[in-house]
Amino acid sequence: MYEWIRQLYADPNMARMGHAQSIEDQNLGSGWIYYGLARALRPSTVVVIGSFRGFVPLVLGKALQDNGRGDVVFIDPSLVDDFWLSPPRVRRHFKNYGITNVRHYCCTTQEFVTTEGYRSLDEIGLLFVDGYHTEEQAQFDFTAFEPKLRSDALVLFHDSVRERQSSIYGENRAYTHSVCRFMESLRLDPAFQVLSLGLGDGLTVVSRAQHHPDPRQVLIEATRR
Repeated sequence: MYEWIRQLYADPNMARMGHAQSIEDQNLGSGWIYYGLARALRPSTVVVIGSFRGFVPLVLGKALQDNGRGDVVFIDPSLVDDFWLSPPRVRRHFKNYGITNVRHYCCTTQEFVTTEGYRSLDEIGLLFVDGYHTEEQAQFDFTAFEPKLRSDALVLFHDSVRERQSSIYGENRAYTHSVCRFMESLRLDPAFQVLSLGLGDGLTVVSRAQHHPDPRQVLIEATRR
């Protein structure tokens, strides 16, 4: 694994974008969480929305290959620059790191949900949301894929713990990260469990709530029999 990490960090861009990475000590930062969850959940399908240079789809693709099965569906319209525009270049990029199980769709989530690729998805075990960081877009991404999640699936939201300004799309297109507002609304929904971590630019893990019967009610019902 550490040899693969050394290869990954040969490109300094892989330590950018707020995942608490460190090149000096070959540390994946939050990437260890992504890798570990994918190993533990053993999903057949992972969906990643957004990535600057592919750090998250690479780490998750590596985890699935180490599991011996599974594919990463990676959605990014290449709005920051032209990095994801050429399919042959994208395939070479992932293959350079020994990752061959990533399928890239150069489109937005709004565009992807109209495709056969979306319609054919089922039993998603892990969803990673790291695209356009507004409350509205995070909600759209979540709503689009929530019906296709496995019952034990996890959803990870990056840049999700605080509001801040970003000019990644250019100074004339600066905007405010507001994913944290959607996280607050999910916390109010009893159907979900929500855990936020302050690592790097912030990570929030969402799962469906596991509803267990109240033991007091079970006892009452038992005495009535």
